Amino acid sequence: MIHLYLGLLLFSFLITSILVVPFINLLYKFKFQRQTQKTTDFQNKRTTIFDKFHNLKSGTPVGGGLLIITTVSILFILLFPVLKFSRIFISSNYTITHEIAILFFTFISFGLLGLYDDVHKFFGFKKTGFFGLRMIHKLILQIIISLIISFMIYFQLKIDFIYLPFFGAINLGFFFIPISVLFITGFANFFNITDGLDGLSCGLLMFALFAFWILASTSMDTVLSSFLALWIGSLIAFLYFNVYPARIWLGDVGSLSFGATFAVIALLLGKVVPLLIVGSPFIVEGLSSAIQLFSKKYFKRKVFPAAPIHLTLQNLGWEEPKIVFRAWLAGIILAVFGLWLGLN
Repeated sequence: MIHLYLGLLLFSFLITSILVVPFINLLYKFKFQRQTQKTTDFQNKRTTIFDKFHNLKSGTPVGGGLLIITTVSILFILLFPVLKFSRIFISSNYTITHEIAILFFTFISFGLLGLYDDVHKFFGFKKTGFFGLRMIHKLILQIIISLIISFMIYFQLKIDFIYLPFFGAINLGFFFIPISVLFITGFANFFNITDGLDGLSCGLLMFALFAFWILASTSMDTVLSSFLALWIGSLIAFLYFNVYPARIWLGDVGSLSFGATFAVIALLLGKVVPLLIVGSPFIVEGLSSAIQLFSKKYFKRKVFPAAPIHLTLQNLGWEEPKIVFRAWLAGIILAVFGLWLGLN
């Protein structure tokens, strides 16, 4: 089946490559572009963290995640009738229709939530009085969606375990559901926070998905392997235009969807420990931001000069490409380590 998966990756790459430039022009036409973002620091002084490091990026089109979600979804919908017509055997560890439903409910629902937030940022923030959805509103919606997904995984696929390398499967029973919600919601936000430098989040995700693509292939899951092949191919084509200096950004429509779907794939494979290893760059970025917010709110002081951590590195004088490339190198090693653990 490896030849099939490689072909899907190349085909997805080709289709996205053809569509991405017209899509960028479309975003310009509808003025779906990054605007200056103002924030208030703990001393109630107006700060412009985004402007300080990325002032020249204002006006960059945002919404590349919508192109990837749409392309991957359509290609996947067209794929299975072709496979059946070609009499190619489709294998899965679960009921195929349920697995596909969970995968795409995650991919699309979190994408729609992110798209709604993006639309408010660019077209309605002056009227609503806040920059996109308020944090608490977004978090509540994410938890609700994550809870629905977790119930689907638990009741439809009968998954109630995680696999620990060298020890085997650990049955969690009903406690699997809150743990699943935590992972899905957490990674949706961690990935969203990481998506702050050109190519940072997408490059790290590409390496992470390659590791889980191998894990899915070794488990003989055609659904996940095919989906990952299409996702990786589209992501590589997008990354060509997302590296420094970026011509397009993912937006919340992509970052929320990608982070949540990444976590769900790991849960479907039972590979939570590899998820923590491979996804640790996202976790570090997310936790640095959470620690900063907590410290400023309750102790009126900053732990880091700026958060998330990539802004601290920029504040120390590191150039953006240097941060991104070194993060990619760390991502490659962590992907290999996570893959090694996942295969044990």
